[in-house]
Amino acid sequence: MFKKSIPDRIVDVIIYTVLTVFGLATLFPLYYVAIVSITPYTEVLRNGGFLLFPETFTWDAYDAIFTSGVVPRALNITILITVLGTFLNLLVTTLLAYPLSKKFLPGRNAVLLGIVFTMLFSGGLIPTFLTVKATGLMNTIWALIIPGLVSTFNLLVMKTYFESLPAEIEEASKVDGCTDVGTLLRIVLPLSMPIMATLGLFYGVNHWNAYFGGIMYLNDRSLYPLQVVLRNMIITPSVSQELSVPQSSLSSLPPESIKMATVVVAIVPIIAVYPFLQKYFIKGMLLGAVKG
Repeated sequence: MFKKSIPDRIVDVIIYTVLTVFGLATLFPLYYVAIVSITPYTEVLRNGGFLLFPETFTWDAYDAIFTSGVVPRALNITILITVLGTFLNLLVTTLLAYPLSKKFLPGRNAVLLGIVFTMLFSGGLIPTFLTVKATGLMNTIWALIIPGLVSTFNLLVMKTYFESLPAEIEEASKVDGCTDVGTLLRIVLPLSMPIMATLGLFYGVNHWNAYFGGIMYLNDRSLYPLQVVLRNMIITPSVSQELSVPQSSLSSLPPESIKMATVVVAIVPIIAVYPFLQKYFIKGMLLGAVKG
């Protein structure tokens, strides 16, 4: 068994120490937000706004946001947009990337040139808004899904992955009588789970954290996703107005506690999904790595 020398061990200790410090520095804001959301605000103020281990806990802030009706509705809309949007993103990206991965496709280079052109030059904010308005997508959840249905970068990554698959596998399926659609569904997609999970995570996080589209295209407050509600809480002087509850019912709760609780609700679901995709995510991120 190989035994490391003392200088190598010292280097390892330094590396692990630096990585640990950076990891704790990254996790601390999330920890602080979670702690403040369940700590009585008087205790937070008594400790100068900074505490690591509170003496008492309270769930009043979570009771307030979940009984208001606004946050649960916004959470349901965000989940719907994330699930439906990610599914449609992967569906359309796959149906576009698979044919473009075939070099014998007529007009392939022209289509790729047009796609890459959109990656370098966009239509702009106002033309996009006018297009969404003209197509009747205003004040619908489709305005948050259809304009960003395909990411050019993700499309090129998926196309590259399809090109890396052995051509002999598809040729064998054709010999067995599979159509192009059957080959895609039965052969290509099962072999492409790493890239599907990776791009699905990218698309899902983008939908979950998106708020600008909600501000631009939605006037109906009942359709606001969670990130828009949280943004309005931050800029609105009265949190009770945003939650549509009487001010008297929140008199014992400071706005900061409610905001922190809403941040936790907005962060935890997407974090909880990642461990289930981690195995595929790591494989997908290794796409293009040097193989020996």
